Amino acid sequence: MKKILLIIFPLFLSGFLFSQKKPVKKPKPIPKFNYIDEFKKISDEIMTNGTAYDNLGELTKGVGPRFSATPGYAKATEWAEKNLKEAGAENIWKQEVRVPIWIRGRESLQIKAGNGEWKNIRMVSFGNSEGTGGKDMIYDILLVNDVQELVNLTSAQVKDKIIFVNYPIDQKLISTVDSYLIAAKSKLLSASVIGKKGARGLIIRSLTTASDDIPHAKQIYYEPDDKVKIPALTIGVKSADELEKLLKKQNVKAKLNMTAESKGETINHNIIGEIPGKKDAKVIVLGAQLDSWDFAEGAHDDGSGVVQCLEVLRAFKALGYDNNHTIRVVLYANSENGGQGRETYAAQVKKKEEKHIIALGSDSGGYSPRGFSLDMSPQRRRLIFPWKEYFLPYGVYDFDQTYAIQDIAPLKKLDIPLMELVVDTQRYFDYHHSEKDTFDKVNKRELLLGAVVMTQMVFMIDKNW
Repeated sequence: MKKILLIIFPLFLSGFLFSQKKPVKKPKPIPKFNYIDEFKKISDEIMTNGTAYDNLGELTKGVGPRFSATPGYAKATEWAEKNLKEAGAENIWKQEVRVPIWIRGRESLQIKAGNGEWKNIRMVSFGNSEGTGGKDMIYDILLVNDVQELVNLTSAQVKDKIIFVNYPIDQKLISTVDSYLIAAKSKLLSASVIGKKGARGLIIRSLTTASDDIPHAKQIYYEPDDKVKIPALTIGVKSADELEKLLKKQNVKAKLNMTAESKGETINHNIIGEIPGKKDAKVIVLGAQLDSWDFAEGAHDDGSGVVQCLEVLRAFKALGYDNNHTIRVVLYANSENGGQGRETYAAQVKKKEEKHIIALGSDSGGYSPRGFSLDMSPQRRRLIFPWKEYFLPYGVYDFDQTYAIQDIAPLKKLDIPLMELVVDTQRYFDYHHSEKDTFDKVNKRELLLGAVVMTQMVFMIDKNW
């Protein structure tokens, strides 16, 4: 019996001890992609072979201003179709968009202090503004600096005056986008609000970070119940400050003459191109506006975004990536003086019940990329946050912002996650909506870097969502 126990006990003990060992860890699954290497491939391809800068030169210098409902926009659509094909788009089509016909015509502004001489002031009409019928409109100027001051003014005080709003964007805000949007949304800049008080016209200080005297355009919105649509215009920063100084000393008259007029509607087109998905027809859409102001090359706003979207397609083709989902570029019509292009595209997506995974926009200029603004659910944001480490070597670190504006914005109503390229915008509003927004203001490396990180982001979404 003792012999039996002596044999059984060691066997039992060894089994017991063996059962206490920690289970062997399974090896971690090897990722399908080495993202660091893939990011480098994308960067190397675009920084050495990218065509975005040359394309921007063609668009700004070859096509030039491309305002809606003008021959310039028609020329831009031909350019866009050709370049989408060259970038590798397999399906290219036009989408009809009804756009307003607005003609700026001749415009002039003169001021006269006291009994002095008339002095010319550089000015630019608001987009879609009514004119003066080509006749001189001469009225006293009334200075207003803030909304409360306007509210406190009686209709008798405002009646038959041209209201001058010298309301600068807040230079204390480091985010120039925030400072611009805060100023742009002010009721002070509404011709309808001021017109309802009996004013005859509106002059505003240009919304710019610059300190020069170049006027920067703005779009006007009249309310449906406006009995009178008053003309509105902008003047440069230096002229605005000088005018305020004059008004604090004496009465100043304005002589305004504008032949601006609206002539109904016509058809323009969104230009769309895509590389179909190999796995499914779900869409990753890249968006930028094709139009510019009638006096501007629109290099930063938004020629840069246009050529960056094209570059994403070209890079995918050049690197031989088989994209799982459809990668689509939409170049929108009529962003500057209406927004019908973006509304038309969103309406078609809803009608066709197209599944969109995400919409990525670039509309802040061709400056160095700093991050991506994520306008989506917290759950979706959390899927992107772990990718930050791959973007850091490319100077991209800001994933905290949550806005996405302009042309991709209507897709939010369809519960489509939105994303916008965040760039260093400290110089953007020096040129925005002005004649200074020209090709020479864009740096080639900065422009290409923006295209690099957009392509990297599309790659990550395509392989992981």
